[in-house]
Amino acid sequence: MSKVVSILRFVIGFTVMVVMTLIVMVAVIVLLPWRVGRIYVCNWWGHVVGRTIVFLAGVTPVVRGWERLKGSMPAIFVMNHASTLDAFSGIWMCPYGGCGVFKKEIVKVPFYGQLAWMSGHLLIDRSNTGKAVETLKDMAVFMNKHRLGIWIFPEGTRSRDGRLLPFKKGFVHMAIATGFPVVPVVVHGAHKNWEKGSMLEFKPMTLEVDVLPPIDTKGWTEETAAEHAQQVHDAFVATLKEDQRPLPAATPTVTPSPEAAVSTPPTPVAS
Repeated sequence: MSKVVSILRFVIGFTVMVVMTLIVMVAVIVLLPWRVGRIYVCNWWGHVVGRTIVFLAGVTPVVRGWERLKGSMPAIFVMNHASTLDAFSGIWMCPYGGCGVFKKEIVKVPFYGQLAWMSGHLLIDRSNTGKAVETLKDMAVFMNKHRLGIWIFPEGTRSRDGRLLPFKKGFVHMAIATGFPVVPVVVHGAHKNWEKGSMLEFKPMTLEVDVLPPIDTKGWTEETAAEHAQQVHDAFVATLKEDQRPLPAATPTVTPSPEAAVSTPPTPVAS
């Protein structure tokens, strides 16, 4: 795709996002007293905007195990993160009732950030581990009460080269607190379409996604949290293609920090 075409598609995508955001913000303001309602409205926003951006990026998605998304709800959906494209494909695929996780800095992103802040989805402070843990625990109570799921990027940031990074354990704590299953969503090659540091150049591609079978978490405990995070990380490694697997003797595959957040893209919550 030429750079001129990429820029044109970017402008169209940004325009669609802004218009849709302004429309949905009106509904969100009306629904301010009802957090669950705001979450569902923003799920709809994510499905429309996410799918539009995926199309404009020149991507043809092939999702294997699609039925496991809605069929696993409520669940903890974990997805690898190697491109801004992941944010849009994630909000498109996330089933209704799925809550996204954002770092608090998301509010600085025009339109997208303000909607994320008002949406009822989860914002966490990654610089304050204790506060992040309490936020996750509070969210777990809310999820249990309303039978909501969550969509999270367990690496906590984008991979620079597409290779899987260590997992933080926030999703494990959420699974233990709720008893919900963990559903790995493995994305192949997104970094080749929308490379990190490249805002205005897309490379057409087929985006393969594998939604793996739900992992039962009812026997998980805080004492063995690292083992459970490792189990899920291993499932990603076994499914990813060779060029996205961690290199031998890389950093540990599980980090001690309990929080994990969606990194800031240029355009929810997990839809």
